[in-house]
Amino acid sequence: MSELIARLRDGLSADAVLTDPDVTASYARDMADFCEAGTPAAVVLPGTAEEVQHVMRTATALRVPVVPQGARTGLSGAANASDGCIVLCLARMNRILEIDPVDRVAVVEPGVVNATLSREVNEVGLHYPPDPSSWEECTIGGNIGTAAGGLCCVKYGVTAEYVLGLDVVLADGRLMSTGRRTAKGVAGYDLTRLFVGSEGTLGVVVRAVLALKPRPPRQLALAAEFSSAAAAGDAVCRIMESGHVPSLMELMDRTTLRAVNDLTSMGLPDSTEALLLVAFDTPEPGEDLAAVGELCKAAGASEVVPAETQAESEMLLQARRSVHYAMEALAGTTLIDDVCVPRSKLAEMLEGTAAVGEKYGLTVGVCAHAGDGNTHPTVCFDPDDEDETRRAREAFDAIMALGLELGGTITGEHGVGVLKREWLARELGPVGLEMQRSIKEVFDPLGLLNPGKLF
Repeated sequence: MSELIARLRDGLSADAVLTDPDVTASYARDMADFCEAGTPAAVVLPGTAEEVQHVMRTATALRVPVVPQGARTGLSGAANASDGCIVLCLARMNRILEIDPVDRVAVVEPGVVNATLSREVNEVGLHYPPDPSSWEECTIGGNIGTAAGGLCCVKYGVTAEYVLGLDVVLADGRLMSTGRRTAKGVAGYDLTRLFVGSEGTLGVVVRAVLALKPRPPRQLALAAEFSSAAAAGDAVCRIMESGHVPSLMELMDRTTLRAVNDLTSMGLPDSTEALLLVAFDTPEPGEDLAAVGELCKAAGASEVVPAETQAESEMLLQARRSVHYAMEALAGTTLIDDVCVPRSKLAEMLEGTAAVGEKYGLTVGVCAHAGDGNTHPTVCFDPDDEDETRRAREAFDAIMALGLELGGTITGEHGVGVLKREWLARELGPVGLEMQRSIKEVFDPLGLLNPGKLF
């Protein structure tokens, strides 16, 4: 231990290496419940790519595992420490290095907060679309590591579609650049995409070139109330089949609405079984909302309420962004699933999830990025009740199994981390798992980068 700390401090600023157990314990885990976390030997806060290289060379020389971290807002345990590891927190590398309105790219360090980047590029008439619900806290590096999604994915896609190039420090300390900053480019294997979603198991991202879009008009939303989540799912299918391209389409069930109302006092209609939020950022959003409102009524909506102002639209979006915190306040402990299914199977997924909750006698609230079929069932339980905890885990697994049965995936945007390791193997199959492990070995032959995650 003393040799490790001495070597780390030899190439880092005095305040960049933390060893106080009370301090390092605060870096031990992300926001995922039900995921084990170890005790780190040290937490390192590098300020430059060269300092990250020093950390990785030291770790390789002494065979010490390294766990890269962003803001620790993840929901799968991917940033959780392992015993005796170096936690490599990249929060201090938070500079926006360049915003180019001609090439429409931003060049950033991994510790830049998503919302900070979004606001900065808006100032020059551009737009960085990926917007996870934790966008006020989560970092670009973390978004890249987990291939994060967000509320706007139905129209604009996920993080992977905006990462053009990366600078990555490999396990042995070498610095590698991938990708490009041009609008087109197909030279060689797409290593950039390989790192997106790799959860810190292949290398440490220290710089990213991100694609930007022209800033769209501010979006206007409507809220549609339904007597069942399945009816709301039917409305989603009708909207997509009709050719509409909303900028946002989110669903909250009754349990979720009640929790949000308790936390925020927003006065949402918690007597309804499901609330569908649909927004457009087109030049004439009112016309789009009117057409979608009719489709919602045809699917059984009891009431459709278009927002009259941008402020009303923003209130609805803020309600959706607060779901995670609201469910935590309601239950104390939650298991948050992240199952994505084909849109055509959304209603079946919602009905099946409700059945799982009934079977296990647990409260299960559902919110969803409904436009892309990404559901977030949240299983509520008392961690001090051994039987209830067991049932919560079984319910969580049953929901993932249901998603796979419907042709979906165990994670649409949260990643695998610790929480879903065994389920990744089921989804990939033995050959797919073998190939993925082989890739990991090429980049990290000593198995030092984020051990115990994914596999």
